[in-house]
Amino acid sequence: MTIGVVIGESKPTEVTAQSSKPLAVGEYVIIDSQNGKLLGLVERSIVSSDALTDVRNFDEAIESKEVASLNSRDKNYKVKIGILGFLDKLQKGQAVLPAIPPLPGSSILDATEEDLGIIFAPKENEWIRIGSLLRNSETEAKVNLNKIVSRHIGILAMTGMGKSNLVSLIAKQIAILQGTLIIFDYHNDYENLNLPKINIMTAKINPRLLQADKLAEVIEIRENADKQQRALREAFTDSVKQAKDFWTALKDSVSSFGHMTKGYADSASRVLDKIDDAKHRFSDILDPDCGDPVDLIKEGRVNVLSVAELSERQANAGLAYYLQELLTDRKDACWAKRGKESRKNNKFSAPIFVIIEEAHVFIPKGEHTDTKYWASKVAREGRKFGIGLGIVSQRPRNIDPNVLSQMGSLAIMKIVQDDDQQQIASAAESLSKDLLSQLPSLNIGDAVLIGQWVNLPAIVHVDEVKGKTVGSDLNAVSEWSESTKFKEIGVESTHGLIQKDLLMD
Repeated sequence: MTIGVVIGESKPTEVTAQSSKPLAVGEYVIIDSQNGKLLGLVERSIVSSDALTDVRNFDEAIESKEVASLNSRDKNYKVKIGILGFLDKLQKGQAVLPAIPPLPGSSILDATEEDLGIIFAPKENEWIRIGSLLRNSETEAKVNLNKIVSRHIGILAMTGMGKSNLVSLIAKQIAILQGTLIIFDYHNDYENLNLPKINIMTAKINPRLLQADKLAEVIEIRENADKQQRALREAFTDSVKQAKDFWTALKDSVSSFGHMTKGYADSASRVLDKIDDAKHRFSDILDPDCGDPVDLIKEGRVNVLSVAELSERQANAGLAYYLQELLTDRKDACWAKRGKESRKNNKFSAPIFVIIEEAHVFIPKGEHTDTKYWASKVAREGRKFGIGLGIVSQRPRNIDPNVLSQMGSLAIMKIVQDDDQQQIASAAESLSKDLLSQLPSLNIGDAVLIGQWVNLPAIVHVDEVKGKTVGSDLNAVSEWSESTKFKEIGVESTHGLIQKDLLMD
């Protein structure tokens, strides 16, 4: 059925149409052009009224409203439609734009589930369901899991817009396929994720395995404390790393360096204080007897690695270590398959996917961190060695643009800040200005999907993961009420005991 007509000037990439009804931004339509059916995406929708234009006061508005209601031709529905390609070619995975623009007068038709299903919900195993098209809700929306792992993904949105739900959904699908996923969980959002065989663990740092400058970072010696840095560096010898009692050996070595090196007694003493402080404050995290922390990650499972108990500097050192070891392990595994020499007993024989929550903390713009270095390395080299990277953030403007630009796919939810939008626009060439302008109006769970994990840009509503308890807001009113109720019970109980004591006296 014809729902509109191409009007005015048309281009191979876009047309303007007059429609018989309001069309929603994000809705897919068919343009019945002279050279074949084209698939289009509504990128801008405008509704106007001749009678209600240039109204100067309230009374005139009421009168004009009555006139408009009597005139069936008063309402004007105009849309801008981006052309995505010939429908039959798109259904075969080929995006071919018309050489000649659709002629004015070409009909605009509704896109059916039959038209769209082949494009947005392929049947192959690597395509996993993520929700449904927001405006064409009868059509499933799927994403290509292979492209996520090989080309990386960024999930960007304001707080509370559904990032953790999307991560949970991806985790659920990977769990079904028995893939290996590692989530660096910064706020314990995923500790209650309801998945079979999920591996929940607290991130640990084995100080024996660190370089001296990283150990200094972990025990929180300031970067500009040059003498303290040197005292630790000189004391952190191979014999200390291999000692049975690591902390005692390290302290003895620092103390010896302080006594034997002129001018370093006070600095060594401060390092000893830092070691004692770190040893007691972070006893559950800094574990010289835990072996290699990467060994705790289980292949073929979803692994949630909590870094919530670590300070920001410790978390950065820990994440950098994990990324380095994971990349090295996958390189060795790939080289071994190619018949080249590698270390024995690779931990991960198949591709792995790593998700970093709060990516703006660890991959910051304009600042060097070790995690940023290794994340960038994974983003550049991961495709060749089967390690994918996902970054999740509510502050795109604070993420290093070089790393963000290497995310081959993006899920963009509600974003209001202009500088966040501009950072996304610079990283996503396929995101039009009109779609970008729609980001502030998205609702919870709505997302714009672009990049290599989808055949075409799509606005979708993401499925909610049932039974999940991640990322939800605290019910402060309920908790206050419960707290008050228990306090009242306590007061009543205390008063009863006092009265009983008085009677007994």
